[in-house]
Amino acid sequence: MGKFDIYNVDLKNLSQGVHEYKYFLENKFFIDIDGTEVQKGKVHVDLSVKNSNSIYEMSFHIEGVVMVPCDRCLDDMEVAVESRNRLVVKFGKEYAEESDEVVVIPLEEGAINLAWFIYEFISLSIPMKHVHAPGKCNKGMSSKLKKHTARNSADEGDLDDDMVDDDVSIEDDSDSTDPRWDALKGLVENDNN
Repeated sequence: MGKFDIYNVDLKNLSQGVHEYKYFLENKFFIDIDGTEVQKGKVHVDLSVKNSNSIYEMSFHIEGVVMVPCDRCLDDMEVAVESRNRLVVKFGKEYAEESDEVVVIPLEEGAINLAWFIYEFISLSIPMKHVHAPGKCNKGMSSKLKKHTARNSADEGDLDDDMVDDDVSIEDDSDSTDPRWDALKGLVENDNN
């Protein structure tokens, strides 16, 4: 029995109507799937499969908590995940993903393994930016980050823990221009005449 056999849904032998499946994903699932985004977690997955005329409409409700590295201090942090996703599966000659929500599987296989789809749904429900609540970051890492963050000398000491990654100063040199741009401006002016 393979690591992800429990996530196989035998569509070919599925009777007409609605069928319910429940999965509970723990750390072993995330370790075995070897994805880059999530390595640990506890997630409940409720799956409803509606079979109508050999088109299988799958509705996923995913809810739980995953552990991801904090963008600032790199310590693990809990992130709540919840999503509702849809997947339509049809039979065809060979495997193909027609869109984000439509998958074609070979008729002779007749089954689909949902492990990777579930993992992707979870990964996509994680916010792009994941940082600890103010004051919860690893203190040692936060102090090193403050020390090496580029900032204006006027801002020294005014760096807030919440704004470490947002306070990067760029000097304003609006008076000086690159001479190459001046040459290009001349071409445009000549072209307009």
